[in-house]
Amino acid sequence: MKDYLNKIIQGDCLEVLKTLPNESIDMVMTSPPYWALRDYGVDGQLGLEPTFQEYITKLCDIFDEVKRVLKKEGTCWVNMGDVYNSGGNYRKDGSSGRGYKYNRTEFGRVKMDKRLQRLEDKALCQIPSRFAIEMSNRGWILRNEIIWHKPNCMPSSVEDRFSVDFEKLYFFVKNKKYYFEQQFEKSIWADKDKRAINGPSSGGKATSGNYSINKGGAFRKDGLRNKRSVWTINTKPFAEAHFATYPEKLCLTPIKAGCPEGGVVLDPFMGSGTTALVAKKLSRKYLGIELNPEYIKIAEQRLAQGVFNL
Repeated sequence: MKDYLNKIIQGDCLEVLKTLPNESIDMVMTSPPYWALRDYGVDGQLGLEPTFQEYITKLCDIFDEVKRVLKKEGTCWVNMGDVYNSGGNYRKDGSSGRGYKYNRTEFGRVKMDKRLQRLEDKALCQIPSRFAIEMSNRGWILRNEIIWHKPNCMPSSVEDRFSVDFEKLYFFVKNKKYYFEQQFEKSIWADKDKRAINGPSSGGKATSGNYSINKGGAFRKDGLRNKRSVWTINTKPFAEAHFATYPEKLCLTPIKAGCPEGGVVLDPFMGSGTTALVAKKLSRKYLGIELNPEYIKIAEQRLAQGVFNL
């Protein structure tokens, strides 16, 4: 296993995962290519399947192998976004009829096979939910569905629905007992003198009208509480070729909570290397897998520049 540590391996993630030893990884932090959203320009890429059913099957087959290499006490964190049912006509040969490769139109949009989707036009496909259910069907234990709220999300031109300003981050484990270091945030509960701690205008009162008093346990005297499952984190632009990067802060809490110091963090869809950068900053080892060699160059350049300030 030492030959894999602190490296990014080029190749198909399913095939590379098959070469890793059983129960050798402490934690997984990743964001797979979203379905029907981007063409990354390499053969064999995930996300250009004509139906979401095929996409979810392929993705969960990969996570079957992730489950094998994950330690019994390991944790798995997966960031996913959704998509609406739209797109051009699909051809069985994967071409648009105009010489465009990888099952996309001349406008770069993935062609969906609507004959098999069983969804009306404009319907939200619910890809993250379908993925989480299939993962549960395959034996994973879903511990949290975390909402990544993006206060600076891109403006939307839609006029017949609300703009989407969040994505989901799923927290899976493979056993009931697993490594987890509790994380805290500022509390809004009242202290013993009935003064609001970090609270706005509630006067320290709960919705019942009664004052909420710190009594230990769930209410801590240091003004902190167990971290909640809605995380407000700004997106961060990235000028290099990989345009689908998640921010460093999205990795920070999962790695601190789900991987022991000195442990190994795996990202089977490494992309531009954000997971590796955060793991390195937090004194963890990393292992990345990436299909596109150009993205590996970007990731290695970022890693060579040194650890950034979180």
